[in-house]
Amino acid sequence: MKHSLLPLGGAVVATGLLAAALSGTAQAKPDWATDKMAGSNSSAVSVVDFWAASNFVALKKATSYSPDAATPRLSAGGGYSPDGRPGTIAPIGAEKAPAARVKNVNLPKTLGKVFFVANGEYRWCSATSIQSRYRNLVATAAHCVYDTASNGDTLDKWVFVPGYYQGKVPWGMYVGKQAWTHYDFDVFEDYDKDYAFVTVYNGVAFDGVKKVSKADYDRFSGPKWGGGSGYYVVLSKDVGRLGDNVGGQGFTWNQSTGKPVYAFGYPQAPHPDGNKPYSGVTPKYVYGKPSGKVYVSAAEKVEEHVGLKGAFTPGADGGPWLTQYSSSRRLGYVNGVTSLFGDQDKNNRYDLITSPYFDGETADIYKKAANVWSGRIVGPNGELYK
Repeated sequence: MKHSLLPLGGAVVATGLLAAALSGTAQAKPDWATDKMAGSNSSAVSVVDFWAASNFVALKKATSYSPDAATPRLSAGGGYSPDGRPGTIAPIGAEKAPAARVKNVNLPKTLGKVFFVANGEYRWCSATSIQSRYRNLVATAAHCVYDTASNGDTLDKWVFVPGYYQGKVPWGMYVGKQAWTHYDFDVFEDYDKDYAFVTVYNGVAFDGVKKVSKADYDRFSGPKWGGGSGYYVVLSKDVGRLGDNVGGQGFTWNQSTGKPVYAFGYPQAPHPDGNKPYSGVTPKYVYGKPSGKVYVSAAEKVEEHVGLKGAFTPGADGGPWLTQYSSSRRLGYVNGVTSLFGDQDKNNRYDLITSPYFDGETADIYKKAANVWSGRIVGPNGELYK
């Protein structure tokens, strides 16, 4: 078994509307797995130090991630398998609000990049904030959380930055604390279950640079640098919970595939023929109705992926597929995440993206993650807790 499975210590029962919605998830008990990421304050602090050092140089150097360089051999076949009644959980701030229709497509505020280190390289995928009891949950692809390339555990120094733009962290940096996915992906790397939910600590923002004495410099916990010109520390501040700052998308499962979706993400990598239409700097979207066919790939153990026509390239991995998306509220319901990229007409250009089908097992795994508290890592004096 590749990864360790952890007990559900710390999980609590949801109350109110969220609890009522979660109680209606799938009947069958799923196979789930959970793994610690930055499971302690000291390890979370080291993640912040790493990405914030030298004015976020590591963030700026990061490039899009795709663990498998070859284009998957996807073909139509099989069939998706609802395992119970369909269900939905409302987005943060819209539990009772009616959907609105507008002509323009406004990008969701919940969208961002997850940064991590894979094989010594600085990488990123796409992701979104999603509804949860403690407003501290991120949804993305499992291959953007688990280290499939080296057959290890979770990817190193994992952090979510909503609204990231060229070194800017407008709503703070959120360090991953604990990851949840399907047992079949955690152990067997089965891409039919290529989704993950990650609890994150309160966001960390940066509140200026302060020159300090050598003694204060040595005592300070957080980003800092010093030498002949003096000693400097970067003051941090707690900006609160992810969902309070950017909201959180709703969640839905066991839906028919004919409903239109918007797939959002940050594509960057070139097409197989070398053409590079995207910079990865700004988010993009694809709109359409997912195919009723299911795309299969023996190499990735895929038998039940849902396909959507679109020219996204890697970097969009992990981005949300949102159904019932309202541009006025910038909210909808996560019904999938971008997993694989396909070339259906064999012209060396991606023309298809796929997602795992979200069923009742997905909902139960989401439910476990959505009820786990994280905490904060910034102290009262601008230092990072250890």
